[in-house]
Amino acid sequence: MILTYLRLRLLEDLHRRIRGGEFTERGLARRLGVSQPHIHNILKGARVMSLELADHIIADLEIPAERLLSAEDLLRIHRRKIDRERS
Repeated sequence: MILTYLRLRLLEDLHRRIRGGEFTERGLARRLGVSQPHIHNILKGARVMSLELADHIIADLEIPAERLLSAEDLLRIHRRKIDRERS
């Protein structure tokens, strides 16, 4: 569930940045070393973004975790960790 959510947030971030003119689909594809049609299919939802590509995008674009997770998300994850440690 968390990984699915993070992929969706990453896609939202990419859509926002493309609409904002930070880069184009083609420019993003070149930067990542993948084909433009592949990026296009991921962005429109025809293909699922692999974890490897998601990692590559996050690293290459230097996307901080805070951009993909809200404060509420971070707090919920922290609480789960504490609960697991207590059990």
